[in-house]
Amino acid sequence: MGLMSLMGFMGLMGLVGCSMIDEDQSDCDQQARIDYELRLVTNMETEIETQLNTESEQDLANELRQFLSGIFTDFAHDVDLSFYDTVGDSIRLQHDQHIMDANQATYTLNLPMRQYMHLAAANLVDNQQVSLVNDEFCHPSMLQQVTGDTVASHTTGLFTARQPMDVLGSVDQNFDVRLYMANCAAVLVVDPRDVDPSEMTVYTTGFATGYHICDSSYVFGRSPIVNTSLVGNAVMGQPFAFCSVTFPSKPGADTRTVIETEEPFISQEGDETLWEFRVYVPEQDVASTCGHRPITETILRLKKRLKAGQLFILKGWLDRKGIFYTKDKTVGVSVTLDWNKNQEQDVPL
Repeated sequence: MGLMSLMGFMGLMGLVGCSMIDEDQSDCDQQARIDYELRLVTNMETEIETQLNTESEQDLANELRQFLSGIFTDFAHDVDLSFYDTVGDSIRLQHDQHIMDANQATYTLNLPMRQYMHLAAANLVDNQQVSLVNDEFCHPSMLQQVTGDTVASHTTGLFTARQPMDVLGSVDQNFDVRLYMANCAAVLVVDPRDVDPSEMTVYTTGFATGYHICDSSYVFGRSPIVNTSLVGNAVMGQPFAFCSVTFPSKPGADTRTVIETEEPFISQEGDETLWEFRVYVPEQDVASTCGHRPITETILRLKKRLKAGQLFILKGWLDRKGIFYTKDKTVGVSVTLDWNKNQEQDVPL
C-alpha cells in the first residue's frame, strides 16, 4: 500500500472512530446535560411563627431568621460531583467541582457511555466543621464532622444527592438531580426574668457525626458536646436564644423517610432520650468564696427525633438558683446544684 493510500486509510479510521460496530465503545464520550436543583424541605418559618408569636418575641424571631438565613437556604455556593463505576469496588471515574452560587444550575459533561452512580454534595467550602472524605469510592463516601470532645456548630446548610445514571451511546441525555438538606438546627429560647444571664452557657449533644451519601445513612458513635451560638443579647428582661447546627439525632422509634408529600417533621415520642440541651448558669444569690461560684447544671432530655431540614425551638425561663424551666411536658429535666464543686469540669465554661 502506498504512502498516500495508507494516510487515506488512517484518516478514514479516525472519522469512523466510535461508530465502528465491532469496536469497544466504553471510552466514547457522550454529552450528558445534568440539571441540579436544591430542594429545601424545612419547617423553619412554621416553627418560628408558632413558638415566637408574642409581641415581645418579634425582635428575637427576626434575629433568628437572619442567623439561620445561611443554614435553611436553597442557595448553593459550591458543588462537588462524583461519578462512580457500578461494578467491582465502585471506584470514582470522574470528579468535577463548581462554584454554583445559585439554587439551580446546569452542567454539560462529557461522560463515557456506561452505568454510573452519581453522588453530589453542596456547601462544603465554607463549612470548616464538615469534610467530604473517602470519596475515591462510592459506598464509603461520606460527610464527616470534625472530631473532638467539644466541637463547633456547622456553619452552612449541607445538601446531598445520589442518582443512578445510564449514559447511552450515540444520544445526548438530560438528567435531573435534586439535592436535599443533610443537617438541622436546635434553638433554646431563654426568658432570664430577673437573672443576670451574662455568664450562661448552653450546649447540645446526641447527634450523628457523619453521613454516608450513597445510602443516605447517618453515622452514630460517641456524640461530642456541641457549642451553641448566642442569638440576641443575653441581658435581663428580654428573651434571647442559643442555637446549634448539627447532623440529626438518632432515629429512635420513628424512622419515616423525609419526603415532600407528607408532613416530614412530626415525630413520635419514645422512651429513649435521643438528644439533649445542657444549660450552665451561676447561682445569683450565692457569693463567690475562695474563687468558687456555684454553677447549676440543667440537662433537658428530648425524646423526639430531630430530623434533617428541621428547626426545633424549646422555650423556658431561669430562676435565681440558675435552674432552667420549660412548660414542655415531653422534655425530661435533671438539675445538679453546685455542679462544679470538687469535680473536674468536662464542659468548658
